Amino acid sequence: MDTFLQQIFNGLTLGSIYALVALGYTMVYGIMGLVNFAHGEVVMIGALTALAVIKPLAAAGLPGPLAVLGGIAVAIPVAMLLGFCIERIAYRPLRNAPRLAPLITAIGVSIVLQQLAMIIWGRNYHSFPPLMPATVREFGGAQITDLQIIIVIVAGAMMVGLLLLVNVTRLGRAMRATAENPQIAGLMGVDANRIISLTFVIGSALAAVAGVMVAANYGIAHYNMGFILGLKAFTAAVLGGIGNLAGAMLGGILLGIIESLGAGYIGDLTGGFMGSDYQDVFAFFVLIVVLIFRPSGLMGEKVSERA
Repeated sequence: MDTFLQQIFNGLTLGSIYALVALGYTMVYGIMGLVNFAHGEVVMIGALTALAVIKPLAAAGLPGPLAVLGGIAVAIPVAMLLGFCIERIAYRPLRNAPRLAPLITAIGVSIVLQQLAMIIWGRNYHSFPPLMPATVREFGGAQITDLQIIIVIVAGAMMVGLLLLVNVTRLGRAMRATAENPQIAGLMGVDANRIISLTFVIGSALAAVAGVMVAANYGIAHYNMGFILGLKAFTAAVLGGIGNLAGAMLGGILLGIIESLGAGYIGDLTGGFMGSDYQDVFAFFVLIVVLIFRPSGLMGEKVSERA
């Protein structure tokens, strides 16, 4: 029972991160019908940018939480600018092209960003300084750290904020109208180009925060860290129903819990043949099962009606 509860806690932490990244995928797909496979690299750029700021701030004697906030404050606008440039330069010219063209472009952008990050930050792993609270709390025999609690609370607050933005505000109404039918939304006075750019910008801001969470949770950041993370977040979006915001959140949490439970019990289930390092298998096994038995996801798919 202790192991089960421990893996649930770990899964909630991991799932909160997956959910934040999955929201970027599902927002873009819902409004454009495009899978932005470069989104994982935006997470990576956000993490490495934040670390480049956090380390000198910490070395200057700034308290740990303030140094982390300073890093996030720089990483968010950098990621937002990157997301805007990706949409404006790579995707907008191909908006009316056959679907294969933007898909190949997304993969190309992902590779370009990886190589650019390798040039700027090098091939080495970058350690996240131990600045966040490391207090361990006992609950039902399982342990949870203050850092894990902070990750879950911050991720939850950002997800609630995004739902309010989309469902309550004028910008959210414009986003929903553009996702429903961009041509008709344009006739009603909605600037579809502006709304699509803002969608990329908002998703990139969430990705930057998620990148800092990943670096803080695992203690490292690397130029290649966004690739597998991006694939898992895409799996979470498909699991919940790509294009569906609530589905992306549900899919991220479920995928994190499934992966953590699998990592905790795979050794017992295989008699020690496979260890916790095979945990990535579960994410892609879930993707295969969902695509076979419920391609629209648990909460249904939503996609733009494009001419």
